[in-house]
Amino acid sequence: MDRLNDSPNLMIVSDLDFTMVDHDDPENLALLRFNALWEAYYRHNSLLVFSTGRSPTIYRELRKQKPMLTPDITIMSVGTEITYGESMVPDDGWKQYLDYKWDRRAVTEETAKFPELILQSETEQRPHKVSFFVDKGKASEVIHALSKCLQKRGLNVKIIYSNGIALDVLPQGAGKGQALAYILEKLKADGKRPMNTLVCGDSGNDAELFSVPDVYGVMVSNAQEELLQWYAETAKGNPQIIHATERKVLNPGHEVVKFYIFYEKWRRGGVENSEQCMQNLTSTFHSAGSFVHPSGVERSRHQIIDTLAKLYGDKQGIHFQVWVDHVSFSEISSGSWLVRFDKWELSGEELQGCLTKVLMNSKVDSPDEFTWMHLDQTWLDGSGRKDDTTWFI
Repeated sequence: MDRLNDSPNLMIVSDLDFTMVDHDDPENLALLRFNALWEAYYRHNSLLVFSTGRSPTIYRELRKQKPMLTPDITIMSVGTEITYGESMVPDDGWKQYLDYKWDRRAVTEETAKFPELILQSETEQRPHKVSFFVDKGKASEVIHALSKCLQKRGLNVKIIYSNGIALDVLPQGAGKGQALAYILEKLKADGKRPMNTLVCGDSGNDAELFSVPDVYGVMVSNAQEELLQWYAETAKGNPQIIHATERKVLNPGHEVVKFYIFYEKWRRGGVENSEQCMQNLTSTFHSAGSFVHPSGVERSRHQIIDTLAKLYGDKQGIHFQVWVDHVSFSEISSGSWLVRFDKWELSGEELQGCLTKVLMNSKVDSPDEFTWMHLDQTWLDGSGRKDDTTWFI
């Protein structure tokens, strides 16, 4: 959050599984499209928040499996854990807040009386969360009976059921919605409350997100039964909450940003170095394409691919970041596009930028994909350097 000097223009708060991450999309096209859109138009003045039921352990596993951006804030374990930045610095104030009147041992003693409740894995049992699986047909009866037992014990807790199988017992003050409200108040105290907040989700544990005052909400097209039921009973007619029905298509500006997201991960060693990966890259660039380095040196596709292969992982252990800004594009003829943008590269403490123009053509057999025909770069505002060998494309 410290990277922004003023209030963010937008804060997106998104669930992960089957919202931000489509597990039925093996090529991760939807996720990469979002990444491209965010990096191209929003990153410089907005905040990205992931809100997930996953514990830190399986959240990190998902990050290894999918090409996810690094969020500014992460809400995990159904709103019982909040961390900041790439280092995932925990919010100790939130921990202290949830400790009030929370008795985890008493919760486990009461839930042990219900054989229908099957404990989830040890990684999902968190300091302020006790998690189970329960058959959908038995869920309503179990929740009703368990609530009475917990109340008789004098425990101030809440029960959340989601995905048609998962049951979580949390402190009464916890949950995705309460965690978001806490973050918004914290930002407000720092003079950085977002101008607009958009929440996105698909399951029952996301319902609280949509109940936070003054936020806009999108239930994804594949929203689950318990969220749709909540909407029908509680929020139908609310113009600030919509049920999405369609996806946006990729455009040439997104294509550019998608490439540089990959390029950053490649040089940090954050993606697999495979033959298939190099074949995909080769197909991106036209065989007769030309690529003009900011120094004025022109390179062929063969030289570009060879150089990229040698640069794999060369920025491991270094603070390395690549982004594009001021992206614009125009169709100069049928299927041919000119894309203009500023490309920035931060390596350690050295920041370099160049004005970039890319000519690309839509692929005949796949109109939403593009072939890079020509790339031309010039240094921005004295960004040239004596040693240009680390600046690739």
